[in-house]
Amino acid sequence: MRCRAVTLTFGLVAVLLLAGCTSGLGPLGGSERPNMNMQQAAQRADDILDDLLGKIHPEVKWTHDTTSVGSCDVTRRRAVMTIVSAERRGNFLGVVDRSWRSNGYRMKSINNDPDVPAIFAQTQDGFGVSLIVGGEGQVFFEVDTPCVEESEVAESTTRATAPTYEGMEHIPRPNIRSPFWSAGAP
Repeated sequence: MRCRAVTLTFGLVAVLLLAGCTSGLGPLGGSERPNMNMQQAAQRADDILDDLLGKIHPEVKWTHDTTSVGSCDVTRRRAVMTIVSAERRGNFLGVVDRSWRSNGYRMKSINNDPDVPAIFAQTQDGFGVSLIVGGEGQVFFEVDTPCVEESEVAESTTRATAPTYEGMEHIPRPNIRSPFWSAGAP
């Protein structure tokens, strides 16, 4: 079993989440790898993120976060730059949950913590998807690919809807207001 520990730091508090745990087995429990290489898997991860973000209405603004490349897997990440207020967080999580369930994703875990909720699911073809709410309510999306054939991986070609940040290592807290999603936020 292969697991990836993701550490997110929010202020002085570090939260360790166990995410992207997969057995490397295909969606039907077989031992075959999906018939794709790492670049194709990264593109599939981008498609999953594009589909989800396209279903969130009103629209939220997002930027690319880091891409991680392992020995046979890829992780694509996006950070939401729209302020999602605590009062609207439940609505936001509900939109994501309904979208993933309507796509046939299997819910693996739901963290109902009021300050740092998270949803972890898996697509029918073995991609791990997660939503994690971090410090100051910032929403992060992540897609972990299953183990696939090794290849080079290019940066995502999907155009971000918020400013991008050099190296994606110092993404600021959400700073774009929405009349709906930011309602009640200072």
